Amino acid sequence: MQRNGHEVVPIVKDTQAWRQELARLAQKTTPSFVHLSAQLPEQGRTNQVLVATPNLSAVLKTYASGGENALHAHPNEDHLFVILQGVALFYGPEGEARRVAKNDCVLLPRNSLYWFAAEETGEALVLLRIGAALDPAQDVLARTNQAGAPFDGKDEANKGVPLILGEQWFE
Repeated sequence: MQRNGHEVVPIVKDTQAWRQELARLAQKTTPSFVHLSAQLPEQGRTNQVLVATPNLSAVLKTYASGGENALHAHPNEDHLFVILQGVALFYGPEGEARRVAKNDCVLLPRNSLYWFAAEETGEALVLLRIGAALDPAQDVLARTNQAGAPFDGKDEANKGVPLILGEQWFE
């Protein structure tokens, strides 16, 4: 799909599609160019895999106002969130909280337990997620819960709700 003369990166619907898109993009051996553009959700959240190599990836994530996820960690990836729009509260395993807004960054070393929620401001949360694989031969999307057990991002326990896209766009 095109919007304002730019190709819109498609939304991946589940974790398996995210893995497949990472693998497909990681085969590329020439520079990649993308334009950040996302149709914003009225409910739910989206992931658009922008670029990837075996060691590094960038994903544009959106959350409807009030959207959230559950406490988890990534054992095979360090990642950085850059907040492009909206406000979020990031929480640690002991309930510690930090409010972040546009142009703030959050670095999460592997195995850091965290969860976050988009503040109910009426504005969708838009994040650029940059991930660095520690071992590209292992699953970079692997998640664990607080007990260290596998925890899929699309699991009901991760507070997912059906996606409803709105008319507004982030560009």
